[in-house]
Amino acid sequence: MRPSGMFWKEQHMKKSFIWVLIILLLTGCAKTVQSNPPYDETTAREETTTLETEAPQPTSVTLSMVGDVLLHETVSDSGRMADGSYLYDHLFQNVRDEIAAADLAIVNQEVILGGRELGLSGYPNFNGAFEVGDALVRAGFDIVLHATNHALDKKEAGIRNCLSFWKTSYPDIGVLGIYDSAAAGDTVYVREINGIRIAILNYTYGTNGMTLPNGSAYTINLLEEAKVRADIAQAKDAADFVIVAPHWGTEYTLKPDASQDKWTQLFYECGVNLVIGTHPHVIEPVKMITGDNGNMLVYYSLGNFINATAETGKGIANRMVGAMAQVTISMDAQGKAYILDYGVLPLVTHVRTGAGQITTYKLSDYTQNLAEENEICSSDPDFSLAYCQDLCRQVFGELYN
Repeated sequence: MRPSGMFWKEQHMKKSFIWVLIILLLTGCAKTVQSNPPYDETTAREETTTLETEAPQPTSVTLSMVGDVLLHETVSDSGRMADGSYLYDHLFQNVRDEIAAADLAIVNQEVILGGRELGLSGYPNFNGAFEVGDALVRAGFDIVLHATNHALDKKEAGIRNCLSFWKTSYPDIGVLGIYDSAAAGDTVYVREINGIRIAILNYTYGTNGMTLPNGSAYTINLLEEAKVRADIAQAKDAADFVIVAPHWGTEYTLKPDASQDKWTQLFYECGVNLVIGTHPHVIEPVKMITGDNGNMLVYYSLGNFINATAETGKGIANRMVGAMAQVTISMDAQGKAYILDYGVLPLVTHVRTGAGQITTYKLSDYTQNLAEENEICSSDPDFSLAYCQDLCRQVFGELYN
């Protein structure tokens, strides 16, 4: 017999209530499970990647330095234009991008820039035009090194004129190695870039027998042990990274000499991070010194950036090959600066007589046709593209690709 309507409704309502309760319970359990999902490797990797992306990136500074801007007469005369003005942008036109791209660009200005009033001159007592300085700045250099054996070629007047030019025309350019006061000579140059404080010190082994003015020992930074040690200690207190740029070594030799070895050891003991040398007028090896005192990178000589020697004979071709040091400085999580990467960019001077003709190329852009046009061939017939490439392989080894 079919139940009465009221009884069926009650039974139906009870069953409905039970089903609703079951659904609610099941739904509640489902929510609990969803709030604690099982470990998913893909999701975890994505979340980790997001966190890494948001984390602060390491700071770094790119540094480039070239060797001797050596103003032989052909180089100096190349800046005299037809209208009587002076312009030297052609010296740097083929490497301008590499210079400008660096956070910090350094050049060794081999000869004093005393200006035309002192008479422009080449070997043996050099003097360059102020317009060379204008071209250095337009090329993108930030630091100009003046502690060289030719710094006193025009005596006090040359240094006075040179410093006046830089201070008046380009006060933001760092000019190192020559000074107009004892206070300036005792001050360590520090430049902060991307949060990394970099100290740069510049010294020369001597001044070709020319003596400093009485009471003016501060005028030129000489490689004297007591001063060098004191300066490096001051630099380490003031900066995160210390560079020494010594004018040292033996001219025209492709390997460091005993004096360079001695100073390298001293720099390492004092905690220097990077050494970039000049003066030999030819390239020398690059070496990473390692030991209990950490790492120190040494470029023993970058050779000439630009030159036009009048000498002749075998080996003169070596003087046409120079290099640009390229270093990346970084800072680790503990705030310690270190060398992240380094290399060399080989260069070659292309000698041509005439206004705006002499210049420097990247060796990678040089051709045999250009090499055959280079006037240095009359001084050393061995000069060729292959000669330059072989020299770089011999000196730089694996650093030269």
